[in-house]
Amino acid sequence: MGEEGKHHADYSNVTGLSKEETLQHIIDSYEALASDTTNWVANLSNCSSLVWHAYHSLNVPVNWAGFYVKNGEKNELILGPFQGKVACQIIQIGKGVCGTAAHSKETQLVPDVEKFPGHIACDGETKSEIVVPLVKEGKILAVLDIDCLALDGFDESDKKFLEELAVLIVRTCEWQF
Repeated sequence: MGEEGKHHADYSNVTGLSKEETLQHIIDSYEALASDTTNWVANLSNCSSLVWHAYHSLNVPVNWAGFYVKNGEKNELILGPFQGKVACQIIQIGKGVCGTAAHSKETQLVPDVEKFPGHIACDGETKSEIVVPLVKEGKILAVLDIDCLALDGFDESDKKFLEELAVLIVRTCEWQF
């Protein structure tokens, strides 16, 4: 089926692919969807859905997938588009896994959140987490946060593909906040 016959929801249909193929599918699908708009809210919303459905297709028990965005000039992140249960609305930069990723501008791959100093438990069922910063010209724009109900839910492969996705998101969005 050509792109002209593809429905937007079709991008969420991921079955029968390897983990690497699934993660690449997220990147390819996001890029195709982002060609329609540079609005960060629309793009992060679709990206959250892509991530959610992709991990569920791999039987990875993701319970939250979404973004926290830099809240203007404040030293904090504010809840952005996501899939999952309601979440913490404000996270101080430097606090918890998301705040640490924003402060360090480095991906936080956390196999056991109980062992992460200062972990903020928005959902007490979360066991592992990966948080990837979105950085432009040395400034934090947002973080991609994915939580999992299992220990060791993410690995270096996830980190590699999600960091590639983060670079693409930064490049394809107009950031006005």
